[in-house]
Formats: sequence, C-alpha cells, structure tokens
Amino acid sequence: MKTYTPVIDPQDQTWVVVDAANIPLGRLATVVASHIRGKHRPDFTPNIIMGDFVVVLNAEKVVLTGKKMDQKVYTRYTGYQGGLRKETARVAIAKHPERVIEHAVFGMLPKGRLGRALHTRLKVYPGTQHPHTAQAPKALEIK
Repeated sequence: MKTYTPVIDPQDQTWVVVDAANIPLGRLATVVASHIRGKHRPDFTPNIIMGDFVVVLNAEKVVLTGKKMDQKVYTRYTGYQGGLRKETARVAIAKHPERVIEHAVFGMLPKGRLGRALHTRLKVYPGTQHPHTAQAPKALEIK
C-alpha cells in the first residue's frame, strides 16, 4: 500500500543551516523541530508538510547542561535475548554525535505517517562540511 503525505509546492520550501556549536541540545532540538514542522510559517497547517529542510553542522560540539553528559543514558535493543545496550551521552556524542541530535529532534516530531515523512528533512553532520551547498541554504541563528 502506497502512503500519501500531502506536501506543499517545493518552491515554497527552503533549506536552513544551523551551527550546533556551544548550543544546548534541547534548545537546538526545539528550534530545529519547529522549522522542520513548519510552525514558523504564518500559514502553518498541522496535517501538511510545509516546513524547511534543516542541515545541522558541528554536531560533536553540542552542549548538555548540568550532569547530563554522564547521567543521560541512551538505550537500544538489539533484538536478541539480553541485548539491551546502554550508553551515556558522553559516549554517544564521542561515537556518533549525529544520532544524539536526531534522537532529540525525532522525539519532538509527530508520531505516525507524517512524522516518518518529516524525518527525511533533517540532515546532521559532525563537522562543518555538508553536501547541500547546491540548495543555497540560509543560516539560522539560535540564541
């Protein structure tokens, strides 16, 4: 069965670049999720994909406040018996920093068909290089 998700005209969708260096993870995730969803637009409609494509750079330099680096635990299950794997935020950022930001943003997007379609609009890179220069992304400042 083919799923249909309504999307606005591609000419109305823009690309945005966000620098995650020295920005708290939660603050970054809320702004990024809002832009992916399209809540910054005056004609926002909750059941239509009308947000921007967001490119997040410097994922390895994102900041967690307080003791969250050592106390926040990411869990996943391998599918085998006894296959529960746990790692702290410090280890997760060291191994794969893009997954930490994706996990935070995806938790703020809607669940279901619309949310799965919105997941493709987030592009996260650990460094400053990205392959989306042809889309001429605009810089988004997070305070």
